[in-house]
Amino acid sequence: MKIIYTKNAPEPVGPYSQGVEKNNMIFFSGQIGLKNGELQNSNIETETKQVLENLNTLLKETNLEKKNILKASIFLTNLDNFQIVNKIYEDFLEGHKPARETVEVSKLPLGAKIEISLIAMR
Repeated sequence: MKIIYTKNAPEPVGPYSQGVEKNNMIFFSGQIGLKNGELQNSNIETETKQVLENLNTLLKETNLEKKNILKASIFLTNLDNFQIVNKIYEDFLEGHKPARETVEVSKLPLGAKIEISLIAMR
């Protein structure tokens, strides 16, 4: 198993890796809207865009593209934001449609409104 780590993406806020790779499968840990150590949570749009930017950085650092994404897991603290997040997520994927679930949760780390994890394959 290979540990994924880059200084170009936010540091984990707990005892886990940014991602791991085994047998060409890459599992990216959930990202929240951190930028320069600060949560970008002025609104759901800003936070969602930062989460996706963080995930895109991890994809690029592992020489992957959005088309390599097999599955996404989205966690929201308020499902009323579902449509807003869907539009930003759809634009980010540029036509690619991996498997996905979206789940409402009571809380996320550091007071985040959204967290997204990915599974990708080389």
